[in-house]
Amino acid sequence: MIQKGQRQWALVTGATSGIGRQLALTLAGHGFNVVPVGRRPEALEEVAELIRRQGVEALAIRQDLTDPAAAASIASQLAAAGITIDFLANDAGFGSQGAFLDADLTRLQQMVDLNVKAVMALTYVIGRSMRDRGQGRILNISSVTGLLPGPYMAVYHATKAFVESFSEALAQELAGTGVTVTSYCPGPTATGFHDNAGIDNSRLGALYRPADAAAVARQAYRAAMQGRTVRYGGAGTALTAFGVRLAPRRLVGRIMAAVNVRRGGRGQR
Repeated sequence: MIQKGQRQWALVTGATSGIGRQLALTLAGHGFNVVPVGRRPEALEEVAELIRRQGVEALAIRQDLTDPAAAASIASQLAAAGITIDFLANDAGFGSQGAFLDADLTRLQQMVDLNVKAVMALTYVIGRSMRDRGQGRILNISSVTGLLPGPYMAVYHATKAFVESFSEALAQELAGTGVTVTSYCPGPTATGFHDNAGIDNSRLGALYRPADAAAVARQAYRAAMQGRTVRYGGAGTALTAFGVRLAPRRLVGRIMAAVNVRRGGRGQR
């Protein structure tokens, strides 16, 4: 835990709900001042107040991360406040369940903007500052889905594959600089994600019991503080990660098609 008077700052995207919210509170509980980033002003101020109740500071930043200028805007606000980020947690993201060619193209593009482009841009802007100072931790919340082809969630799986590959590569580039990069890959987690993506109406929602978001956040925090490059969320997720390396990709794709398809349909919107 960071001692009082030596508080570092952490920035958490997607901090108004789910894993991101729990990460923000976990970081505050370990002595970090926190910059929660999100779109919903009331929820953002609520989490900021919960952070302050733990005896640390909070600077809430309302930002739509699908905006191409989001990373630059956040960096500008941090500079104006005199804040240097020592721990970056990229959690914001969303998914959508359904057949790719039947989906709304604008929403799919927004998914790529948030799940991929925002992660890359914010990591670039804040990561350069960390490298120049010779210290920092970057935690990217990926998913076990990043290891799997995902029929009926094709774009979401692909975005998480980017996060996983990007994080591992960057971890190697920054080895020895004092900056660590951790890709944390949870399995199904009890957040609003499943409802928003429509997964609860798929076989995936029926097969898996979601993990607790607070427990997931604590495990992700520990992995980042230990400097782990990749950490899988739970034994089942780790087993899946190992199994897909051995199974034929075509077979994995068929299994995931059966898991992701809506019950009683073929993944329609």
